[in-house]
Amino acid sequence: MAERVTFPSSTGPMLAGLIDVPTGPVRGWGVFIHGFTLGKDCPAAARMCKQLASEGIGMLRYDAHGLGDSEGDWGDGSFTHKVADTVRAAAFMAERGTPVDLLVGHSWGGAAVIAAARDVPGVRAVATVAAPVDPSHVEHQYDVVVERVLAEGAAEWLVGGKALVLKKAFVEDVRRAELRDRIRNLRLPLLVMHSPTDNTVGIANASEIFRTARHPRSFVSLEGSDHLLTQPGQAKRAARIVSAWADPYLGAGAGN
Repeated sequence: MAERVTFPSSTGPMLAGLIDVPTGPVRGWGVFIHGFTLGKDCPAAARMCKQLASEGIGMLRYDAHGLGDSEGDWGDGSFTHKVADTVRAAAFMAERGTPVDLLVGHSWGGAAVIAAARDVPGVRAVATVAAPVDPSHVEHQYDVVVERVLAEGAAEWLVGGKALVLKKAFVEDVRRAELRDRIRNLRLPLLVMHSPTDNTVGIANASEIFRTARHPRSFVSLEGSDHLLTQPGQAKRAARIVSAWADPYLGAGAGN
């Protein structure tokens, strides 16, 4: 069962989301953060959240600023905004009486949940899928226009059949982003999942995240998966791993 919701972003425009609600006993609640220009309905987000809900973990997934059903201009966002909106999403869940135990992020969203976690009251665990250790890794996706953006202030960028406006402030914010200190000082259980054959964000990123993190930390190889978890069963498998790993940290069982 999915419940449609909206909540204000960190900068004002309304963000549109879905809460995949468990139909049986609730083990806990979480927020899922999608990748760079994806959305709440991409395979990784939709399939993982539905599977987690089927296993008793209710999940909020939402479209980032200016994507999908959310308001705003994508070009006005940045990594800093994505992190702040992650915190805002968790606050929204707390306000509705379902405080977040778990943050899950895919790709760039994985970097965002690591960066945001210490600012989310009550969160008990963080899981990443195919996350880059350096948020500026995404620059290779728009490298054909980046020099024009820096010179002219903005440029249209075609991605996935849609036109987005990439802005200088966005590029500069992403270049300034630093994740390693956030990983080192996370002080929360961290699950790092990555495919060794990921050709978009290489497995070396997972290795560095894992080496930088402190215990408790876990790594699981998503053997055979592609970066977007598009093939049948890949996202569900990742979700089942998250569900089992997170069990000691969920609200229903934590501290018992």
